[in-house]
Amino acid sequence: MKTRLTTALSAPLCALLLLSSPVMAQEKIKVKVMGQPISGGMIQKNKEQPFFEALAAKTGLPFEVEYKPLDTTGIKDTEQLRILDSGLFDIVSLRMAQISRDEPLTMGFDLVGLNPDFKTARATTKAYFDTLDKRLQARYGTKLLSVWPAGPQMLFCKKPITKLADVKGLKVRVFDQNSAKFFQKLGATPIPLSFNETHQSLSLGVVDCAITGPSASNSAGWPEVTTHVLPLGIQFAMNGYGVGMGLWKKLTPAQQAKLQAAVTELENDIWKYSEELATDAMNCNIGKDPCQFGKKFKLTNVPVTEADIDVVRDAVREVSLPTWTETCEKTAPGCTADWKKTVGPVVGIK
Repeated sequence: MKTRLTTALSAPLCALLLLSSPVMAQEKIKVKVMGQPISGGMIQKNKEQPFFEALAAKTGLPFEVEYKPLDTTGIKDTEQLRILDSGLFDIVSLRMAQISRDEPLTMGFDLVGLNPDFKTARATTKAYFDTLDKRLQARYGTKLLSVWPAGPQMLFCKKPITKLADVKGLKVRVFDQNSAKFFQKLGATPIPLSFNETHQSLSLGVVDCAITGPSASNSAGWPEVTTHVLPLGIQFAMNGYGVGMGLWKKLTPAQQAKLQAAVTELENDIWKYSEELATDAMNCNIGKDPCQFGKKFKLTNVPVTEADIDVVRDAVREVSLPTWTETCEKTAPGCTADWKKTVGPVVGIK
C-alpha cells in the first residue's frame, strides 16, 4: 500500500520539481524590437529583420520577438533613446545621427571627414564604443550592443556639379548638425530632412542635393530625381543596437552573453555586407556592371578631385570636431578630451 501511494504521489511531485527548475520554469520573455526603416534598403531586409525574427531559435533564449521596422511604428527616429528608456521597445536599431539631438556623444563615431574608408571607420568605432556605452547606460538606461555603418554618405544632386565646391548656393539635405556646418562652410544652404522626406523634396525642388549611402539611395529611388553623384564619403551613417536595461537585467549573465554574442555576429556580418552593397550600388547608380543587388540607373559619376579629398579630410579639425565639441561639452563636460584620448590616436589628432 505504501509503495502504491508513494508511486501515485511521485509523478505529480516529479513534474512539480521539474517545473521549478530554471530551465523548465522560465517563462517566455516578450521582446519588442524596433528596426531600421524599410525604406533604408537591404541591410534591414536581408540582415536585420531575418536575424531578429530567428533570434530565439538561434540563441535558445526564451524570447517571443515582435519585430517592427521604424517606419511602421509612427515613431520618429529622433525619439529612439527616449523610447528605450521608457520601455516601450526593448531593443532598438539606433540611428546615431538622428539620436544625437538627445545625446551628442553618438556623433563621436561619425564626424564629417573622420572615416575616409571602412577600415578607418571600424577602428574609430571600436575605439569609442565603451565611452558611448557607459554614457547610454547612465543617462538612458540603454546598453549598447553594437555599432555598424550604413555606408559612405555621398552627394546626389539634381543640378550639374563637377566638384564639391559646386554646392555653393545650392540647398543640400543633411541629417545632423555636423554635416550642416560642413555644407554651410562650403556656401550651401543645409536643409535638415528625414530620409523618407528626401525623395519628394528632391523631386519638388525643396533641395537641390542630398547626402546618403549608395545602397540606400538606390533602394529609395533617389536616382529617379537626381542626375549627378559625387562618390566621396563625407560620413558613414553609423547605426547600432541598444537594449533597454529593463530587459538586460531580466537575463542571467549566461543569457546576456548569448544575446551579446549573437548581436556581435550580426554586427560583423553587416560591416562586410555594407561594404559589398556600397560597391555594387554605386555601379548600379551609374549604370555599370556588375550590378547584382540593385536597380540600374544612369547618374553622371563626378570624378573626385584631390582638392575634394583635402576639403573632407581637413573638415575634422576645421569644422566637424569644433562643431561637435561645442555641442557635447554642454551636456557632457570632458567629452572632447575623452574623444581625443580614444579616437584621436586612430586618426592622428591630439
